[in-house]
Amino acid sequence: MREVRLVDEDGGQAGIVPIEEALQRARTQGLDLVEVAPTAKPPVCRIMDFGKFLYQQKKKVHESRKKQKIIHVKEVKFRPNIDDHDYDFKLKNAIRFLEEGDKVKATVQFRGREMARQDLGHKLIRRLAGDLGEAGVLESSPEMAGNRMHVIFGPPRHAVKKPPSPPSEPPAGKQESA
Repeated sequence: MREVRLVDEDGGQAGIVPIEEALQRARTQGLDLVEVAPTAKPPVCRIMDFGKFLYQQKKKVHESRKKQKIIHVKEVKFRPNIDDHDYDFKLKNAIRFLEEGDKVKATVQFRGREMARQDLGHKLIRRLAGDLGEAGVLESSPEMAGNRMHVIFGPPRHAVKKPPSPPSEPPAGKQESA
C-alpha cells in the first residue's frame, strides 16, 4: 500500500497516511489532492483547490513580468564618410535611446573600395564613443561582420530617469512687463 505525507488546506501537517485516505479527506472537503513534492520519500500531497492554485501561480508570473525592465537594442547606421550634420543627427538619436534605457548598436557600413579603409570606421566609432561621453558605456569592441563594423553602447549603470522639472516661475516680488 502506497503512503503519502499529507498537508491539509491550512498548511498543517496531517502526517503520513495511505493515499486512499488522503483522497477521501480531499473529497469530503470538496477540494483536490495535489502532489507537490513527488521526489520526497514519501511523496508530499496537499489538499487544495487546484483551480485557485493555478490562478495564483499565473498571477505571480504576471506580477514578476510587470516589474521587469525590457531593454531593447536600437541601431544607428553610419557610413565611413558621413557628413557632420548627419552625424550630429544620429548622435542625438543615440543619446536619446541611451537616456530611455535602451542599448545602441552603432553600425558603420562599407561599400566597394571603402572596405580597404576600415581605419575610417574605427576613427568614426572612436569619435562616437567620445561624443557620447557619460551618456553611453562601450560594451563591446568594434567587430567586423561582412561589410559592416558594429559596436554596442549601453546606458550607464547609475542612470536613473529624472522626472521633468516644472517650468520656472518668476520671483513673487517682480512683475513682468508686457
